[in-house]
Amino acid sequence: MREILTEEITRHVRDLAMRAATDLGDDVRDALERAQAAETSPTGLDILGRLIENADIARREKIPMCQDTGMAVVFIEMGQEVHIQGGLLTEAIHEGVRQGYADGYLRKSVCDPITRQNTGDNTPAVIHLELVAGERFKITLALKGFGSENMSRVTLLPPSAGIEGARDFIVQRVAEAGPNPCPPTIIGVGIGGTMEMAALMAKKALLRPLGSTHPDPQIGRMESEWLARINCLGIGPQGLGGRVTALAVHINTMPTHIASIPVAVNIQCHASRHKAAEL
Repeated sequence: MREILTEEITRHVRDLAMRAATDLGDDVRDALERAQAAETSPTGLDILGRLIENADIARREKIPMCQDTGMAVVFIEMGQEVHIQGGLLTEAIHEGVRQGYADGYLRKSVCDPITRQNTGDNTPAVIHLELVAGERFKITLALKGFGSENMSRVTLLPPSAGIEGARDFIVQRVAEAGPNPCPPTIIGVGIGGTMEMAALMAKKALLRPLGSTHPDPQIGRMESEWLARINCLGIGPQGLGGRVTALAVHINTMPTHIASIPVAVNIQCHASRHKAAEL
């Protein structure tokens, strides 16, 4: 049995929040550079250059790359042989978010859905816990801005719609979103399971490194085809026209009921901010 103190979890969550807000992953920055090579619009090229410059300044000066520092979404992989000591796991995570947003001078955007009263410290975080074998304990923290989150959707298609129906739903949703999610975007897709599982799979798909290939060749081909269709929409960087509307399409799937095809799309803006630590 491995014991982990809650204060250690809090410290890691605090550091991950501040790093995620200021340090864009190399995979995303590299994808923006590849987008420059593919873009033909002068305006689009100028925007992509500015996005890269913005990310470099944020990393160098340790300041948020976007004023919307998002809502904290925390994924925990906890081994069955791990025991949390010193308090509740959830409270340790919330405290880490609280400290990270205060110490990192990050905008606090979380409020009560009814009264719209700000909670004052960007808590509570959204926490997803997955039990795994052994003594592993991994934290992945994503800062999800809501310009892109607002553009996300879930639907349940009839089986007769087939995978083509899922594809058309995703492409149409990106078209309807237009410039609102601050393209170039990353498109997370969940297909199967139930309504809530499709949405969760779509969000987790955004964590996959850009440039990686899905291990299932059929799904990998779907991702490439859907990305090509999306980039033919002409929305372009920041919605001002061009060949690069999305940097990637990432798809997660799981078996579902014979009566339905649940489909979710979770759109991520160019500031794809997430960091992970394994204790």
